[in-house]
Amino acid sequence: MGDRALIVIDVQNDYFPGGKFTLSGMEAAAANAARVLEAARAAGDLVLHVRHEFASEDAPFFTPASEGARIHPSAAPREGEPVILKHAVNSFQGTDLKARLDAAGIKSVVIVGAMSHMCVEGAARAAADFGYAVTVVHDAVATRDLEFGGVVVPAAQAHATALAAIGFAYAATPSTKEWLSQREKAEA
Repeated sequence: MGDRALIVIDVQNDYFPGGKFTLSGMEAAAANAARVLEAARAAGDLVLHVRHEFASEDAPFFTPASEGARIHPSAAPREGEPVILKHAVNSFQGTDLKARLDAAGIKSVVIVGAMSHMCVEGAARAAADFGYAVTVVHDAVATRDLEFGGVVVPAAQAHATALAAIGFAYAATPSTKEWLSQREKAEA
């Protein structure tokens, strides 16, 4: 195992069609996340899965022990791949994520999952603040339409805004194809 880790954030059933909080383009993002996941596994990178549950049964989605809170089969952990349970937007808050990364000697993290403007952005910013080199694979993350003050922000614009902010100062933001190509060249 090297000094890289893949963090797969909240690829959970409630975000997929038929779930309680469907994201725009989640199926395509999950398919790309699965490609990144397979490449990370093949390279021997540390793989960590993060799963969000709200503390209350009254939560709008990701209710405790529900089918919707389970990790989607497209990103299912393999034996030995830890699943970190979180109850906050930031995957580092209230979890042992940083301790696991540090114990493994991780220097760079790759992030895939959901939602672009929330948990992915929160983890990317925190990881950068902790000193890790961060990559967010932009087409392996998804979000949904947002609303503020009566204005609807389409998912594509919310996603682009989040990735523009992350990419400005916190992380590299390649596509899956670009990331896979960079990995292939680095390992050649």
